[in-house]
Amino acid sequence: MLEQYKTVRSSGSQEIVIRKSRFIGHVMPVETEEEAIQFIEDIKKQHWNATHNCSAYMIGERDEIQRQSDDGEPSGTAGKPILEVIRSQQVKNVAIVVTRYFGGIMLGAGGLIRAYTDGAVQALEAGGVVTRVLRREVFVEIEYTWLGKVENELRGRGIKTGETLFTDKVTLLCLPRNEEGDAFTAWITDLTGGQATVTEGRRLYFNEGE
Repeated sequence: MLEQYKTVRSSGSQEIVIRKSRFIGHVMPVETEEEAIQFIEDIKKQHWNATHNCSAYMIGERDEIQRQSDDGEPSGTAGKPILEVIRSQQVKNVAIVVTRYFGGIMLGAGGLIRAYTDGAVQALEAGGVVTRVLRREVFVEIEYTWLGKVENELRGRGIKTGETLFTDKVTLLCLPRNEEGDAFTAWITDLTGGQATVTEGRRLYFNEGE
């Protein structure tokens, strides 16, 4: 798993008008090619009367899956520019569709490339680019007498935390960055003089700063 990567926060769309043609950029975060294909089909159904619904998507830790479609526009003037925006912005696991409603004025190859590039940029802006950070679940079980000190130290170090479970002891869910997980376990053990019971859980992605 990657320690971090960029993607979009959510689905979204945004429209621009270029020489009377409407270009609507749509974006959606996707985890599989099936999700990307379904998203594209949904947009095509929604905009069934559009002149073109051009698309591209990139999926995988190493961008293993890359596809693009000109959907009737001249070859290389639509899908490829959309894919290039995804690459240049270094986002992963996203699908973009740029819908065009023809306004009666021909744009030429260069104009189309610029228009679909702008449409893709608008789509990413609508979805909101975020950095996803891999974190490690670390469950720290302590006596109540340690709670105040441990919570203060966690806040002081800026360690992200989750839900706290109160039983006969206190179990804190700590979420250090994955690459800092081993150091965190050693630190919390040292802080409590070895009295904490530390258990590791899953590795999960969270939006940076949240």
